[in-house]
Formats: sequence, C-alpha cells, structure tokens
Amino acid sequence: MALVEPVPDAPAAVADLPDERALVVADYHAGIEVGLRYQRGVELESNASVRRERLLALLDDVDADRLVVLGDLAHRIAAPEGEERDELEALIDAVTERVPFTLVVGNHDPGVAEEFADDLDVIGSGGGRIGDVGFVHGHTWPDAEVLGADVVCMGHEHPQVKLEDAVGGSRTERAWLRGPLKREPFVAEVGPDVNETWNDPELVVFPAFNDRSGGTWINVEGQEFLAPFLPDALADGDAYLLDGTRLGNYRRV
Repeated sequence: MALVEPVPDAPAAVADLPDERALVVADYHAGIEVGLRYQRGVELESNASVRRERLLALLDDVDADRLVVLGDLAHRIAAPEGEERDELEALIDAVTERVPFTLVVGNHDPGVAEEFADDLDVIGSGGGRIGDVGFVHGHTWPDAEVLGADVVCMGHEHPQVKLEDAVGGSRTERAWLRGPLKREPFVAEVGPDVNETWNDPELVVFPAFNDRSGGTWINVEGQEFLAPFLPDALADGDAYLLDGTRLGNYRRV
C-alpha cells in the first residue's frame, strides 16, 4: 500500500505515519456560507452539520488515529467569530473527543491556529513531516525538511476538472493531482539546503473537502495555479476523479 492512499469516492486520504493511521483532508473552509453572504451577496443555508458529520463518518470508516487538515480549516482570514467560530468549536470538540487533530496552517488559518492552540497540534505555514510524509498547505514555498519526505501532501489549489460530453453538456468535478516533484524550482527559491534533504518526493494535491469552495480548473486554458511552485514543479502529474478514474496527464485532460 502507498504511504498516502485516497479514500474511494471521498475528498480525503489515509496516510500511514509512524505508529498512526491518519485521515488527511484539505480546505475545510468552516463558515464559508458567512463569507459568501458578505463577500458576494450569496445566501446559502449553513452546511456546517453536514460537513462535520461527513468528516466524523470518514474518521470512523478508516479507523483513523489522527486527523490532519492541510490548511484552510476556516474560511475567514482573521480570528474566527460568530457562526464560523460556532462551527469550528463544534468540529474541534467532536474530532478531539475521538482523535488528536493536526492543523497545517494555511493562508486562512492564522487566527484559528492562535485561537485554538490548546486544542490543535499546529504545523506552521512552511509545512512539516511526520515520518516519511510531508504536509503543507501550498500557499508558500515549503521548508527544505518537507522535501525530504517520500510523499508531500498539499491543499490550497482545490483542483477541479471540467468534463464535456458528446452533445456539448459539461460538468465540473473535484480531482486529485499526483506526480513526481522537480527539484530545480525548490533549489532556486528555497535554497541549496534542498539538495541535502531531497528525496525525489511524490506530490499529492488534495481536492477541497468543502464542495462549496470553488477551485482551479486544471484543464481550462487561462486558469492559473495558486501555489508558487505549480505548475513548474509538477511537470508529469496525473489527474484522478474522486472515484479513482485516471484522467491521464493533468496538462492534457
């Protein structure tokens, strides 16, 4: 079994860590409905309880010993308050009653990491390693230590593919990206320490757990990646649907 294996039909994976089995997800975006209301004038009923129960069910289904969230646990880029804080408190309480909760700090998370520091195991924005698995959000260049892992897991991109049928209909689906990382972009930006830690890691880019958060259409011309090292550092990656369907090279889907 691979160190990181997607859960069939779910935006989540299982990671084999030293002495632990972790459920890994990315981009939970608690409180997104509040953000959509104030930022875009979109009124949606809160899906907080549905998100929480879906995540708790996955923890049980895979018999996880830990939850790792690859950043953007919250939606608001500030200290959480109101409905968003209520959702976070309910989620963190429910998870930590079962297993330890690790948060990799994303661009939306500084306020959450500080506010809930007593309840969470926090990995900084440069990422970190647990055994042979590296974890980053993806909004910054990772620390050199992360690149010594066998597999690097990241979020931030919310990758999606736009699929069209023979009669012109189309739909958008969340997708995984997987492939070998190229060293050169990291040496240029992170520094020569990368050469000492480099382990030819595989990159796994996670789909967003939150299905209301939009994303990067990886097969639509003109769409740009969000991570500073993509697409340059992932030249030969493949795209997969949540059900495991391999779509081939993500640049040519």
